[in-house]
Amino acid sequence: MARDKKKEKKFTKKLLHQYRLVILNEDTFEERFAIKLTRLNVFVLTSISAIFLIVLTILLIAFTPLREYIPGYSSAKLKKEASILNYKTDSLVQELELNKRYYASIRKVLTGDVTMVEFNRDSVLEVAKNDLDLLQVATNKEDSLLRAKVEKEDKYNLFEESIDQNNFVLFPPVNGTISEGYSIEDKHFAVDVVVAANTPVKATADGTVIFAEWTIETGYVVIIEHNQELISVYKHNSAITKAQGDLVKAGEVIAMSGNAGELSTGPHLHFELWSKGYPVNPTNFIDFQ
Repeated sequence: MARDKKKEKKFTKKLLHQYRLVILNEDTFEERFAIKLTRLNVFVLTSISAIFLIVLTILLIAFTPLREYIPGYSSAKLKKEASILNYKTDSLVQELELNKRYYASIRKVLTGDVTMVEFNRDSVLEVAKNDLDLLQVATNKEDSLLRAKVEKEDKYNLFEESIDQNNFVLFPPVNGTISEGYSIEDKHFAVDVVVAANTPVKATADGTVIFAEWTIETGYVVIIEHNQELISVYKHNSAITKAQGDLVKAGEVIAMSGNAGELSTGPHLHFELWSKGYPVNPTNFIDFQ
């Protein structure tokens, strides 16, 4: 026990034993700097310096661009670019899926491989009329006076935009005799209108040309996309005057009729009308005579 205490005192004495650190001029032996040190002071100073260096290194890595040079760390710029690329990739995937559906619907238009939904203009108008009747509500005197005032103001409004009340009327692409009508049983979702060769074929409504190419079975084909998810198809043409992506107006010449294609039996126009991906009877909306 006494020996352990003696060793402890000896160890403490060594830690607290003072040493003198002197810096001398080698030529003149002039004392320039001197400091008293103990082993304990050296140990404490070394520990504090090591801790300071560790903390400083951590701060440099965490809050300065130097961390970009350390493997495993990515810069804020790279993270931002990665987020933008991820967003663009997701948008491109959605756009690609929409294009696939769009081209699939066009392929159905060209092949006629669709499920028929009967669509009649008169029935639609009747339903709309019934809906308007259901919306009729009783009016009071204040409502009538306000309505009259507004109508009077609108009457003299020179800058009011006109509204086309006949925007659902379709322009006949050609005038002629129908040789083969619309038939669900025969899967002939179109009307064949007999016309002379090279008769101008006109757009049935304003729209954008989404297909204008030659096909072996149906000759030159033009497909136009209109508002309200309406598509019109013109087949067996001998020539076309429009290209894909062109904007056309109702009544504008888009092709010349003919007897082109393996399925054609004479000069005529094969005209199809599609609403929201389903074929409809064109004679419900257009008078070809």
